[in-house]
Amino acid sequence: MSEFIIFSLLNTLIYGLLLFMLSSGLTLIFGLMNVLNFAHASFYMIGAYFAYQVSLYIGFIPALFLAPLGVGILGMIVERYGLRKVHAHGHVAELLFTFGLFFLFNEVVILIWGRNPVDYQIPGFLDFPLFTLFGADFSAYKGFMLLISIAMFIGMYLVINRTRIGLVIQASLTHPEMVSVLGHNVPAVFMYVFGAGAALAGLAGVIGGNFLVTEPGMAMALGPIVFVVIVVGGMGSLTGAFISSLLLAGLQTFAVGMNYSLADFLGHFGIQAASEGFWGDIVRIEIANTRAMIPFLFMIFMLIFRPKGLMGVREE
Repeated sequence: MSEFIIFSLLNTLIYGLLLFMLSSGLTLIFGLMNVLNFAHASFYMIGAYFAYQVSLYIGFIPALFLAPLGVGILGMIVERYGLRKVHAHGHVAELLFTFGLFFLFNEVVILIWGRNPVDYQIPGFLDFPLFTLFGADFSAYKGFMLLISIAMFIGMYLVINRTRIGLVIQASLTHPEMVSVLGHNVPAVFMYVFGAGAALAGLAGVIGGNFLVTEPGMAMALGPIVFVVIVVGGMGSLTGAFISSLLLAGLQTFAVGMNYSLADFLGHFGIQAASEGFWGDIVRIEIANTRAMIPFLFMIFMLIFRPKGLMGVREE
């Protein structure tokens, strides 16, 4: 049991912090710009493909910096020449614009790299066991992912809450006219914020693409979970996204190892559940089989009983 708990906690940390890296950019964009970017996971996918291509020529370390930079520039172009014009027509137009962008990016990736996964591998200098526990290895690359994720969270928190740049960004959202009078270019601030959010997603793609699989479906695989994270954590709350990422990752990770059903539960009270038919199938569904639906079920209950999320301040 102790082995299961320890490894589940470690996997929760890794998966949860990867979710946080991906969702932090989205919650940053929504919190500061009030834009719900449906194409955010596409920047994660593009970051992974950029990193794969760059690492083929000059290695993983340059890719770790160049790929997020390239994705950030792409994000700024999207905001400057697309989203800014659509923004004037309201949130529905924004949502439809980013929805179309999601499929556009997906098709472009397929045209360039094909439908099959690319051979984006963990770098050799991080491909060794960091330590061994209960006979199982914990890789150095997992430790590297944890380090990057924690450093990113601390860096973002300090920039937004402890620097002049962060104050200008927050003031641009609540008092854009006053910030403009003080000499700051508010549209440029929004463009940089959108680019930074896209770059964070790209960074998640760089370190997550070789840990998972780099293929065209990777944005669709993690995209819905990212929205669950920011809804549960509270729209626009960085701290909420951090807590929510770890919470949802923990629920899914621990659920994988729980082969326990409603029939088992009823058996403790001497109740014999139906063994055949529709109800027999229902009561024998194990918790492990519900892993994929747990985050969405959690989000539904959160929206019913606490719409602003764990740490959010907005009800809408």
